[in-house]
Amino acid sequence: MLQITDLHAEIDGKPILKGLSLSINAGEVHAIMGPNGAGKSTLGYTLSGRPGYEVTGGSATFDGRDLLALLPHERAAAGLFLGFQYPVEIPGVSNLQFLRTALNAQRRLRGEAELSGGEFLKIARAQANTLGVDMEMLKRPVNVGFSGGEKKRNEMVQMGIIDPRLAILDETDSGLDIDALRTVGHGINTIMRRPDKAVLLITHYQRLLDYVKPDYVHVLAAGRIVRSGGPELALELEREGYVGVAA
Repeated sequence: MLQITDLHAEIDGKPILKGLSLSINAGEVHAIMGPNGAGKSTLGYTLSGRPGYEVTGGSATFDGRDLLALLPHERAAAGLFLGFQYPVEIPGVSNLQFLRTALNAQRRLRGEAELSGGEFLKIARAQANTLGVDMEMLKRPVNVGFSGGEKKRNEMVQMGIIDPRLAILDETDSGLDIDALRTVGHGINTIMRRPDKAVLLITHYQRLLDYVKPDYVHVLAAGRIVRSGGPELALELEREGYVGVAA
């Protein structure tokens, strides 16, 4: 599904990714762990096409297409979803309005018919019910006045409605209490644990992996993946820290 080969990227002329290679197949969950400044968020932003992140070498293909040649909205329509560490607030725009607009924009780009208001609400209610989110929350402006846990639960509903093929989740466990973490883990498993989908979890800690069992764990240090293994590698990182494991 996703094939990254010798990827190099920089921000404001400063190299961050320095030859990163990674392969993710459909049906797999991969976790990337690493110290601050290793390039974890940069990887997510580069793959999603965020402005300011310049690719200087290597390649990335998604379902056989040159991902790096696509504009950000084209990457989203192709099935790529980026979950933010710090979801932004959008005053004056309700979650329902935002999500219906985003979903129909993607459907138009794929040549699919737009959803009517009734059709969209049916999908939104189903996703909200699955994740235990009150529909009143979706009528509020996007993330305005939300707690950290509410923002992340809201993002899980967004992911369920958009229904991507590949979800890149950037420290989605950041700032969550135990209950919110459990809800987010349930959302990821419910929405993305399917044979035709895949997940790339970017995290510092093992705790999210207690709820979302990864198939593979990778250590990212100094812009490259320096070790890969199974779920046991995350436990080793918890015990030993990054210094010994990433050396």
